[in-house]
Amino acid sequence: MARKKGPAPAALEPKVARKLMDLLSSDNDFRRLFKKDAHAALVKAGYKAPAGTDPATAAAASGGACMQLKATDRIAPKADIVRDRAKIEANLAQVMLFIEAKHFKAR
Repeated sequence: MARKKGPAPAALEPKVARKLMDLLSSDNDFRRLFKKDAHAALVKAGYKAPAGTDPATAAAASGGACMQLKATDRIAPKADIVRDRAKIEANLAQVMLFIEAKHFKAR
């Protein structure tokens, strides 16, 4: 997915990545939010934009734009997220310039 211009996404803080995985593997309302708006879901999981981040590029700064599923994609089942949690968290702990929505969609 093409990234909007703005700051390159930084790695997620470990506590935010853990909360994201907790919620994606257990909370149906959160899963619906993530599918609709990954950036809003990241904020709900505890992501805070760096000071001075332009609201117009906030989704790009959080990595939400890269993680955003297409409207036609199905989110991965909870069991798959639990199974692949360590791999997904490891990816979230890196600079998220190239993290893809594929980690979160059903296969």
